[in-house]
Amino acid sequence: MPGDELLGGGAAEQETDVERSRIVSELVAGVSGLSPSEAPGALCRNCLALLPEVAGLSISMPADGSDRGVVLCASDDVAARLAELQYTLGEGPCREATRLRAPVFATNLTRAPDTRRWPLFSVQATKAGVEAVFSLPLAGTGTPLGTLDLYQKTPGSLSADRLRTALLVADAVTLTVLALDQASPDFEGVVTWLPGAESDREEVHQATGMIMMQLGVSAEEALLRLRARAVTHGRTATEVARAIIERTMDLRDD
Repeated sequence: MPGDELLGGGAAEQETDVERSRIVSELVAGVSGLSPSEAPGALCRNCLALLPEVAGLSISMPADGSDRGVVLCASDDVAARLAELQYTLGEGPCREATRLRAPVFATNLTRAPDTRRWPLFSVQATKAGVEAVFSLPLAGTGTPLGTLDLYQKTPGSLSADRLRTALLVADAVTLTVLALDQASPDFEGVVTWLPGAESDREEVHQATGMIMMQLGVSAEEALLRLRARAVTHGRTATEVARAIIERTMDLRDD
């Protein structure tokens, strides 16, 4: 799994496997028997309990192999906003972690090189009071299943021990999602046990369709216009989508 080289080898590897199994057992036990609407929140709370040093975290995944994403769960509003901002802006650590299939760290979003690497995301993240983000891919079969994203309010790197624990939690999240998914009678190799997380994506789909009809443009152009409005107004794609659906925003005004 991504980051295995940071977890040691030999006796250390055996110890790591034991620790990974313990964390997986904790996460599975924490969500087993819960309804699909309850499971995401419980998963996030359990992950945060294992990583008390970080201010918050989220788990997100690509949507249908597209460049859109679904926030499966977030520990707070800031974590949720950070995750969605990266999909709205098309840049950020989680996007690169998915592309590179490797951990990506932004240790100081107020300075270069992070501000050069992610200029739009850096500005929005710091406005939200966040100065460091750490994105760990959830290794699936083939492409990553998603990412575990951690944030801190102050700049700085994770210590070696904290990074090791974070990598183990990311591994455990992957195994937990797959284990629970395979136990589902509707298992088709995708995350079917968190249907509630699809609601945000459906709002973007619905708003995109409305823009297509209003402006006579393609689905791709409609989505680009939705994202452009979000960036211009400092909002997320979901927030703009809801405004369009509720008819409090009209892109025909552009």
